[in-house]
Amino acid sequence: MERARGETGGRNGPRNGGDLDPSRGAEVLAGRLGTSPELLIVLGSGLSSLADALEDSVSLGFDEVPGFPEAGVAGHPGRYVAGRLEGRRVLIQQGRFHYYEGHGDAIVTAPTRMAAALGIDTVIHTNASGGIRGDLTPGTLLLVEDHLNLQGRTPLEGAVRSGEARFPDMSCPYDPELARIAEAAASHLGISLPRGCYGGVLGPNFETPAEVRMLKVLGAHVVGMSTVPEVIVARALGLRVLALSVVVNPASGLTPNPLSHEEVLEAGQMASGALLRLIREIVRRIPGVPQSG
Repeated sequence: MERARGETGGRNGPRNGGDLDPSRGAEVLAGRLGTSPELLIVLGSGLSSLADALEDSVSLGFDEVPGFPEAGVAGHPGRYVAGRLEGRRVLIQQGRFHYYEGHGDAIVTAPTRMAAALGIDTVIHTNASGGIRGDLTPGTLLLVEDHLNLQGRTPLEGAVRSGEARFPDMSCPYDPELARIAEAAASHLGISLPRGCYGGVLGPNFETPAEVRMLKVLGAHVVGMSTVPEVIVARALGLRVLALSVVVNPASGLTPNPLSHEEVLEAGQMASGALLRLIREIVRRIPGVPQSG
């Protein structure tokens, strides 16, 4: 759940990324980082410390990738870091782009399409969210098993891109095998990892109490402002997705206290230790990814 800052443009305005070529971005990224990543890990607000755990790391700012703007949200460093984690070649994306910043579909989903162009077939998403279900208190890690797209748009609108399905199956947007691996990893580490449904809204304002009640009736257990468009494109490309949500505050109306982005960042940082341990164990357990080379 992130607030925007800085200049924005309309959906079809100067920040829609109409000239962005994910394949070209992939070439630049591969050349600069000098590695062939096996999986992508996307870090949300206040969750960037994982990049510090990489061995032999190399970094590249978003603004150095052709067509990418700088990250415009506090808590999003806006860079890629490649290196080794648990013996695996990984690419960490510190931050993401959001519709509420004024970005269009091409920018918001460019990192996902670029990952596919790099040959990556597995993506681990993390995000910060507000807890709706009573047991999802701040600091809780949630395994996202489904989502509600309440952002009023789809990133697949328009002409079909090469390699993408026109009508991707969304009956299982989050990979069941990766979910089982995550649960086994959490159990091994003694970390609670309940399952739940992520309600994706547009933002950047936090939700009203009435909207949170609506989300609860619709079946959302947490609410946030990201992830959903990236997952939709990932599924259209045939990528496997795992998503972990860090509950950083109770959703609006569930406590008498007003919400703030500073609270989001602080809670994300507090939960980052458990998230780091969990992701490391998940990466170690993912089968079929060579550990040499």
